[in-house]
Amino acid sequence: MMSSGLPLAGKVALITGAGRGIGKVLALKLAEQGAAIAVNYAASADGANEVVATITAAGGKAAAIQADIASFDSVQAMFAEFDRHFGQLDIVVNCAGVSAGGMLADVDEAQIDWLLGVNIKGPLFVASEGSKRMGEGGRIINFASVMAEYPMAGTGIYTACKMAVKGMTESWAKELGKRGITVNTVTPGPTAPGMMDNCPPGYLEHFSGKSPMGRIGKASEVAEVVSFLASPAASWVSGTHILVHGAAIPD
Repeated sequence: MMSSGLPLAGKVALITGAGRGIGKVLALKLAEQGAAIAVNYAASADGANEVVATITAAGGKAAAIQADIASFDSVQAMFAEFDRHFGQLDIVVNCAGVSAGGMLADVDEAQIDWLLGVNIKGPLFVASEGSKRMGEGGRIINFASVMAEYPMAGTGIYTACKMAVKGMTESWAKELGKRGITVNTVTPGPTAPGMMDNCPPGYLEHFSGKSPMGRIGKASEVAEVVSFLASPAASWVSGTHILVHGAAIPD
């Protein structure tokens, strides 16, 4: 895992939401590519510790760090712990996210605050602190959703959050490009492991039918795209949004 021939050898990555779902798969993938991994989690302590154990057993370096990314104080505490474990930061992957829906007439303020906190404030806080620690060749990889391209009824707030992420990506790419740091968005469609894991019955079949490939995506397929964006090969890719959705158009 630590071979100098690997594309991410000597790099350190912080991945939010890495205790489960896509984030967990991303952490293992970037570790296979040679990176040391800070495994952020909110509540999935067992999953985060499993990721750390898998990486260290293979000869890599990893540490699990709990934080509620919607809280600025919690993010600052996470980075203080990060600094104690790692001497540098090269890659930030803002993978953590939450999803909920509701019709316009049924506005729920608590739900809105939760969605905005994790999906907008979280990436902003993490990228802000992370950018202070990055140098030439740094990478920030944000996560949006296919809903930001093809909104569905009842997903207005979630869709707005993911559109905001895309806007932040484009702005940050211009700001941080002067320092040699790239910023991009990965935009997955329905994926497992991921948010599809807890969908109501019938959703899997519904979304599988939206792709000409007749299935939903695999987290490992998303991880391949993130691995590329994190690598030196993506040095001229910045301010863009990459759809990873199997040509699916939800409705």
